[in-house]
Amino acid sequence: MEKNFYINHPKFYVAVDCIIFGFKEQKLHLLLLKRNFEPAMGQWSLMGGFVQVGESVDDAAKRVLKELTGLERVYMEQVGAFGDIERDPGERVVSVAYYALLNIDDYDKNLVHRHNAYWTDINNLPPLIFDHDEMVAKARNIMKQKAVNEDIGFNLLPEQFTLTQLQTLYEGIFGETLDKRNFRKRVAGMPFIEQTDEIDKSSSRRGARLYRVVKK
Repeated sequence: MEKNFYINHPKFYVAVDCIIFGFKEQKLHLLLLKRNFEPAMGQWSLMGGFVQVGESVDDAAKRVLKELTGLERVYMEQVGAFGDIERDPGERVVSVAYYALLNIDDYDKNLVHRHNAYWTDINNLPPLIFDHDEMVAKARNIMKQKAVNEDIGFNLLPEQFTLTQLQTLYEGIFGETLDKRNFRKRVAGMPFIEQTDEIDKSSSRRGARLYRVVKK
């Protein structure tokens, strides 16, 4: 194939952006970066980076996630490509966005602090740079669709959890209040959840039974 086929076409930067969700203080949170570099210094953004030579787009997203959180083997899914001409004021950049779900107890807090990143309540997000708001909105819609038939939400929970925690998590994903009785009926029909002998007494004297996932 003639090299001129490629030479005669423009070249762009390719980047990845990671939309990192966590479940904290009974609410769905998003990990945001307070930028200390230009463009958009001092503003809020997702964690991102450029795809390197010899690196696939998927591998770039995994690398960026690990650099920020220290975690590997995290549930991650591609959201889509964002390539408006003027989306980045620095250069022409096409970004491929991914969302990740992680247990908020597992990440490397020192790494997150070093990157000037903070967990923010999903319902009280500050304005984000470029098209990052659009990325987050699209990721949430994908989560809602998948959470109906798949157990992706359990990636956000600790190893043991109460049914109240589980319901609160799914209310955060769907953005609405769920009927307690109907929700617990649905949970009872999930073969991959089992009741443990442990009781969580952090919220009341009587306590609440703890559950765990036995098969994802």
